[in-house]
Amino acid sequence: MRILAIETSCDETAISVVECSEGFSKPKFKILSNVVASQIKIHAKWGGVVPNLAKREHLKNLPVVLKKALGKIKIKDIDLIAVTIGPGLEPALWTGINFARDLNKVWDKPIIGINHMEGHIVASLLNSKIKYQKSKLWKFPVMALLVSGGHTELVLIKNWLKYKIIGQTRDDAAGEAFDKVAKMLKLPYPGGPQVAKLAEKFKFQDSSFKINLPRPMINSKDYDFSFSGLKTAVLYKLKELGIMNKELKIAICHEFQQAVIDVLIAKTIRAAKEYKVKSIIAGGGVIANNELRKQLNETIEKNIPNTKFLIPDTKFTTDNAAMISVAAYFRALKKPFGKLRASPQSLKANGNLILK
Repeated sequence: MRILAIETSCDETAISVVECSEGFSKPKFKILSNVVASQIKIHAKWGGVVPNLAKREHLKNLPVVLKKALGKIKIKDIDLIAVTIGPGLEPALWTGINFARDLNKVWDKPIIGINHMEGHIVASLLNSKIKYQKSKLWKFPVMALLVSGGHTELVLIKNWLKYKIIGQTRDDAAGEAFDKVAKMLKLPYPGGPQVAKLAEKFKFQDSSFKINLPRPMINSKDYDFSFSGLKTAVLYKLKELGIMNKELKIAICHEFQQAVIDVLIAKTIRAAKEYKVKSIIAGGGVIANNELRKQLNETIEKNIPNTKFLIPDTKFTTDNAAMISVAAYFRALKKPFGKLRASPQSLKANGNLILK
């Protein structure tokens, strides 16, 4: 099955064509194209994504990205059109949905709507080159840690496409907190990678600053997260010190990043043990953070060594359409193919769409 997928949930215009085979037993994916047009430069001067600007750029980029993604692929060889319907910025989502509707009308191909977060879950199946990935295939039950600019969730997966959110953020998502702290420190947009970059430069023995920040809800009995208090603690610390230099920025970035990592890992490991999972997977833009990837792997190997750990290559952690193609494949397997020819008008953007 060759699936063309469209992803416009935020500020990346992405289209991919993925060849999918072997069903649920040994799924195989051949990425024929995976094109992403970034809008970072446009939104940088605003310090964040502006929904209407994102919509405008998607409208401009979609035809160009489609042409590049198709390349020499013939339209007759496309079996299914997939499009992200949520969660995300609704003005941005609608551009992808309407574009998919137009393709459906012209090409006469079946169409399916996909949850963006489900894409982040299955993204780990696209990569097999990371040294600590023991197998491309999950073993159920699975615990998924999803960490992005808008979401921080722990999701229990007992079988294909069967999700139960056991923990989620009560306020700021981890990625959002990274960006807000970056703003406080006057770092360039996007803030998350900038915080990580400075954190790498920290040397405890050489630093004049010994910063201690809280680990919010790390010992709570549930699996929910909260990062707004951590962000506020950074603000108070900056006011208390009353200075702003590079050495301080490095110390703050290191301690803030480590506080987030400590909470994410502690909750994930505890949830994995309680639910006796056989695999842990991670996805979402914040999973591109090298320190988080490294420490999560080391902690899993130390505490639950018989548990598989699967994580995507960094190019599949940020928003892309290849992961939407994979999610669409599994959805298509679950439903008789002929029934996918639902009315394209039934596809609606839902900025708050949840996994279920």
